[in-house]
Amino acid sequence: MKHSLFSGGKRFRAVLVVESAKVFGGRAEDVLPTACAVEYIHTYSLIHDDLPAIDNDDLRRGVSTCHVAFGEDIAILAGDALYSEAFRLISTLQKANDPQSIIQVIRELATASGVSGMVGGQVVDIQSEGKTVDEETLRFIHEKKTGELIKASVRSGAILACASNRELEVLTDYATNLGLAFQITDDVLDIVGDTAILGKTAGSDARRGKVTYPAVFGLKKSEEMAKIMVDRAKDALKRLNRNTDTLADLADFVYERRF
Repeated sequence: MKHSLFSGGKRFRAVLVVESAKVFGGRAEDVLPTACAVEYIHTYSLIHDDLPAIDNDDLRRGVSTCHVAFGEDIAILAGDALYSEAFRLISTLQKANDPQSIIQVIRELATASGVSGMVGGQVVDIQSEGKTVDEETLRFIHEKKTGELIKASVRSGAILACASNRELEVLTDYATNLGLAFQITDDVLDIVGDTAILGKTAGSDARRGKVTYPAVFGLKKSEEMAKIMVDRAKDALKRLNRNTDTLADLADFVYERRF
């Protein structure tokens, strides 16, 4: 668990929890249990994605993947443990003015990581390998396997900071576009990125026949689509009468990142 959790990474989803809470007057220390839990869930998903039965990757965050370092059996259990520990962390350490919001956050993260989120998207992703799919299926895969946890991260921070339903709707619009832009950029980086910078093996999507935006639309068009999604995410923030500069900067980071 420590090998995968502390090997590096952007902590992007955890940062989204914190920065979303700050928009509504929350403090970083007040939402750290949930931010850490989100990172647990994300890391669990990477451990399982890297397994030979799914993506069969040897490198993650610049170090050996969990199953390479410790064997498939321990890797599976490490992922399982991180997932369960995430919800223990929230249910035992997260505080809130309205205890009901903690239940709502647990619901958000459970939904985002289950059949209606990461798992559902991953299943369709696996079943689509080597096949030709339409844009609707491609978008479904990206929104579910990547976008839902990003959306839940943004919403969770805001929920704990007592954002209104209208404000949550705006953030949902922001996060939906952000999540899609994040995965499209991932697809692009798999083609143009450097393994040493990415921390994972570049070119692996094409070798496995993965369904990606560049595979369907081409590289240039995919880059343009990612930029459109980032702009839409930033435009959504303008509907909030709050300081959302950091969330807007994070959207720019998604498009400009090289790892």
